[in-house]
Amino acid sequence: MTATSPATRLTGYAHGGGCACKIPPGELEDVVRGLMPSPSTTREGELLVGLEDGDDAAAVRIRDGLALIATTDFFTPVVDDPYDWGRIAAANALSDVYAMGGRPVIALNLLCWPREVLPYDLAAEVLRGGLAVADLAGCHVAGGHSVDDPEPKYGMAVTGIADPEALIRNDAARPGTPLTLTKPLGLGVLNNRHKATGESFAAAVEVMTTLNGEASRAAVAAGIRAGTDITGFGLLGHAHKLARASGVTAVIDSSAVPFLDGAREAARDGYVPGGSRRNLDWVRPHARLDVDETMALLLADAQTSGGLLLAGEIPGHPVVGEIVAAEEGRTLRVT
Repeated sequence: MTATSPATRLTGYAHGGGCACKIPPGELEDVVRGLMPSPSTTREGELLVGLEDGDDAAAVRIRDGLALIATTDFFTPVVDDPYDWGRIAAANALSDVYAMGGRPVIALNLLCWPREVLPYDLAAEVLRGGLAVADLAGCHVAGGHSVDDPEPKYGMAVTGIADPEALIRNDAARPGTPLTLTKPLGLGVLNNRHKATGESFAAAVEVMTTLNGEASRAAVAAGIRAGTDITGFGLLGHAHKLARASGVTAVIDSSAVPFLDGAREAARDGYVPGGSRRNLDWVRPHARLDVDETMALLLADAQTSGGLLLAGEIPGHPVVGEIVAAEEGRTLRVT
C-alpha cells in the first residue's frame, strides 16, 4: 500500500464512496414497491426480467434467440486517481450485463461534475478510464449526458445482448446447487480506509477494474441460470435477494470466502462504511449468523465492482456455500 498526495483528493469531494453510497436496500424497496406498468399498454418486445426480483438489469426479448439487456450505474469517487475511478465505474456498470449472462454492446457516459471546483482535465481522465475498460470489453462508447453537480459522480448506461433462454437471474436458484464467488471481498472497508487516510491499495484497484466477462461466459457455458453480482448490498444482501426471489435458503461458509489482504484489519480498525452496516441491519432479521460481528460486517461489506455470485461451479473460483431448501423464517444461514 502507498499514500496518495493530498492535492485534489477526489474522495474528499464525496459524502461516501462507490456503491456504499446506494440508498439502503430496505428503503429502496419501499420506494419502488407497487411501481408496476399498466397491463393494458401495448409495448415492443416481451419483458423477461423487470423490477419484481431486483435483478441486476432489465431484459426484453425482441425476437427469437435475442434479448436486449439494459442497465445503468454511477457513483461518487471510490479512489483518488481519476483514471482509475473511471475504469472502476465502467467495469461496475458493465458488470450488470455480465451478471445476467449477456454481452455489452454500447454504453453512454453519465458524468456529474463540480465545474467551478474541479478542473476539466480530471473529468477527461475519468472519461478516458471508462473508455479504456469499455475497449477491453469490446463495447462501444457513444456520448452520454453531463450535469453541473457539487459532488462528482460517474458511470454508464449500458445496453447488451443475450440468449433469452440462457439468462442468469435471481429467481432461478434450486436446492442442491453450490454457490461460487468470483472475486474476493473487502473492497468497501479498504476503499473507506483509502478515503480516510490516503493509503492506496493496488490489489483492490486491480479487483475493481477486472471485468466479469470471462466468469460470465464460463457460467453460461456451464449452464448456470441463477446468479447476481456483488456490489453495494454486499455478499449477504445480494445472496438474500437471490434466495428470496428463488424461494430457497442460501448457506454461506465464511471460512471459504476469500478476502483481500488488509480487509480484516481495516474492518477491525473501524473502517466499515455506513452502507455495510445498513446492509447487515437489513439482512439480520432474515438470517442465522453463526459468526462474530466483524465477520458478519465483512460479509455484508458494500462492494464496488465486485465479482459474481453463481448458483453453480466454474473452474478457478471458490465454492463458498450452497443453496438448500427454504428454511422457515430465513433466506440466509452463515456458518
